[in-house]
Amino acid sequence: MAIIYVSFNSFRRDEFRERFEKRLEFSVNYISQSNGFNQSNPNLFSETADNIMLNENILIFDGKKHLLYSTIKDKNINWDNGLLKKLDADSTIYNEQTKPEIYAALRNIHGKNYYIITSAMDTSGQSKLDFLKYLLIFSYIMSIILIWFFSYYIIDKFLKPLEKLKKEISEVTAHKLTTQIPVKASNDEIGVLAQSFNTMIVRLNDVFQSQKDFTASASHEIRTPLTRIAFQLENLTKAEYHSPKTLSVLSQISTDIYQLSDLTNSLLVLTKFDKENIQDIYEEVRIDEVIFDAYGIVEKNFPNLKMDFQISEYSLESGQLTVKGVKSLLEVVFINLFKNAALYTENDMVQVTIEESKNALTVNVLSFGKTISTEEQSRLFDAFMRGSNSQKITGSGLGLRIVKRILEYHQSAITYQSRYDNENNFKITFPL
Repeated sequence: MAIIYVSFNSFRRDEFRERFEKRLEFSVNYISQSNGFNQSNPNLFSETADNIMLNENILIFDGKKHLLYSTIKDKNINWDNGLLKKLDADSTIYNEQTKPEIYAALRNIHGKNYYIITSAMDTSGQSKLDFLKYLLIFSYIMSIILIWFFSYYIIDKFLKPLEKLKKEISEVTAHKLTTQIPVKASNDEIGVLAQSFNTMIVRLNDVFQSQKDFTASASHEIRTPLTRIAFQLENLTKAEYHSPKTLSVLSQISTDIYQLSDLTNSLLVLTKFDKENIQDIYEEVRIDEVIFDAYGIVEKNFPNLKMDFQISEYSLESGQLTVKGVKSLLEVVFINLFKNAALYTENDMVQVTIEESKNALTVNVLSFGKTISTEEQSRLFDAFMRGSNSQKITGSGLGLRIVKRILEYHQSAITYQSRYDNENNFKITFPL
């Protein structure tokens, strides 16, 4: 469109210049045929002229640059002496930048020089050029709108199968790995992608199911003999008198069995849920009941552990201390935290503080003992991570990882804080 506009403007200029040239040639012919041409000829010159242009003005000077003829009436006649001097060098000058446009030439007629200056307005050409400009701008805007509309329509039409495939893929979860994507009888890119995805789903389902079955079976099979061992160990401890050394060994074995049993129970519980389907079994759970139940379980193996339970004075008076979740999983969270407190505390005391606001319910589990270094805090919730403060304490390094995973299932968060020396605080935030 820009090229069209520039080309038409060039055509208009050339056409108007051609009219100037014809007008100049007429003036030259008239002068050459008029003996003693001077200012007494203007009427005859104007009446005889053809191809007169709009707002035309003609100035004719002799060789000494004295004005001989002018079509300007009832006005002071002014001219540019610099233009006359420039004609001595260039012979012909065309200036389209001025308004009106100017065409000037130096001609020798019958041995005499004449300076002829013609000016006129190309109103017709300018109006056509303006019309073309607005027409091109309008066409440009309409083209953009039409191109955008049809591009959007065509692209939307082409992407509908891909959008449908995306929707079907997003509905596939760990419990829907057997769901196959419908594949049309076509060999286009979408069909090939759907077939490849179905093949991948089958393989993932096999791997996932094998892993899940193994975890569930191993946890279940291990839990049964662990329960028998713990029961027989308890009977053995109470059956007869043992030396202090033997009691210490039996106590350590009992602790190890408890830890292994707790780990298998956690794994068994986790195999039943995933992030996609856990919300279907959410229920209203009183967090204080979960805390006391978890403490009761831990107390059986750590009878010296004491709990200081408090509800913050900043809590809402109408607070219900309830969250939406799975009680058995939330119990695992606090069992692991209380067990850690029992293992790492220096005064056999754990402080639990609950604070409920309009948007969240916060639980702080505080114990006093050797703290975790700043370098280790960033990896505290990683699998098999054990801090430098646990060198002489047995453990798997999976407890806090399981805690974090369960809380993620409940759209909740846990952080570790240590504001003072020997202070370990785990802050759990449940959204309301």
